[in-house]
Amino acid sequence: MITELKVQRVRKQSEMFGAARYTEFVVNTLLLATYELGRQPFGLASPAAWLRKRGHSVRCFDLSRQALDEQALREAQLIVFYLPMHTATRLALQWAGIVRAQNPLARLCACGLYAPLNEARLRAAGFGFVLGPEFEEDLTELAEGLSTGEMLQVSRNGQPSLPRLTFEMPDRAGLPVLQKYAHLVLPDGSHRTAGYTETSRGCKHLCRHCPIVPVYDGQFRVVPREIVLADIRQQVAGGAQHITFGDPDFFNGVTHAARIVDELHAEFPPLTYDVTIKVEHLLRHADMLPKLARTGCLFVTSAVESFDDEVLLKLDKRHTRADFFEALDVCAAAGVALQPTFVPFTPWTTLATYQDLLEVIADRDLISSVPSIQLAIRLLIPARSRLLELPDMSRMVSDFDSERLVYPWKHSDPSVDELAARIFAIVSNEEKQKSPRAAIFNRIWHAAFDSHSASQFPLRVAPSERVVPFLSEPWYC
Repeated sequence: MITELKVQRVRKQSEMFGAARYTEFVVNTLLLATYELGRQPFGLASPAAWLRKRGHSVRCFDLSRQALDEQALREAQLIVFYLPMHTATRLALQWAGIVRAQNPLARLCACGLYAPLNEARLRAAGFGFVLGPEFEEDLTELAEGLSTGEMLQVSRNGQPSLPRLTFEMPDRAGLPVLQKYAHLVLPDGSHRTAGYTETSRGCKHLCRHCPIVPVYDGQFRVVPREIVLADIRQQVAGGAQHITFGDPDFFNGVTHAARIVDELHAEFPPLTYDVTIKVEHLLRHADMLPKLARTGCLFVTSAVESFDDEVLLKLDKRHTRADFFEALDVCAAAGVALQPTFVPFTPWTTLATYQDLLEVIADRDLISSVPSIQLAIRLLIPARSRLLELPDMSRMVSDFDSERLVYPWKHSDPSVDELAARIFAIVSNEEKQKSPRAAIFNRIWHAAFDSHSASQFPLRVAPSERVVPFLSEPWYC
């Protein structure tokens, strides 16, 4: 049982910008991730580097892959949850009660994209500090305050501009090995160990449904090339054969991205990678796509969201149905597979537009390119979402649900909500059984056309359906 907050009275020296810096008291810091898309958590490795460089004791635990060490929990003075997404935030709130029960004197901090969006709920759960993205420097100042007894109220949530950091190379020591995470699956069924890094943060664009927008508001930050490449080197040393670049849009800084992939390929010719790029940027920078293919890019993920131009306009995606078809063609011509993601169930979805989505996917031979869960996703409306700007949205949503962390909505046509629930059940059940994507798609197809007699709408899938590379744990929110 901990009876008082103690710090180790150890004089430690660390090097910072070439000069000696001393930390009088070491703060035992526990960095926790609950869910990060099956990736080794970048959101722990980055702050770990900052804190360790300044002499603090850091333990990292990815709770999606390992049990939390009880002794480390009891000894921690600062416990930090990284919240990059909706699911991670809900899981952290469940963990908060467990953590507080076992160590009531530790200071709880939440950081990452979803922390400021849910600040009130987090504070009610016992989090004394809530930091947004670009949090590493503020978190370090918080630890320094604890080490000296000065409780700093670090918060930039009300500031119009996010801080510009001097980035550190992520420190992945103590995290589970890459082999325990999602891997790349190749068309022949073989696997490659996958790593993850970021060349930039934030996004220039203002898509209405995107949770990045309320926090970054069109800002983005470039990570220095030498930091990105050093992080990849340490992951290759740890067995990585493929790298996911997790930037919200790899072409936000297109010249920066081009230099990185050129240097990466020159140093590690066998290494492959994947990126995420908006449809708008795929068309604007189509001349860059052959370079991606030449340097090892196996596929490009793009948040297409819908084939309905009315929905795309409401989401402020800045592309059209026709633009998607053009992007698909330019990617194919360059030799890069395009893997679209969707938000198929929105307040404006109809049975006809959902059926059209499936028809396009089948007709354009995209069944193996679309993770099954992408056909079941229902639009999430988080706090501060730009969707709330739409005049008709106030009539569609209920009061904010502080447990689910969303504004709930119901479709005006109950049959659409019923179909959404049915599709989600199909996907959940079939993925548990590890059914192939084509088999799951077939079940979804028949469920979607059931009201019109599925026998009249046979699934049109070519016998020679192609198989494309994909990550074993698909994107989710």
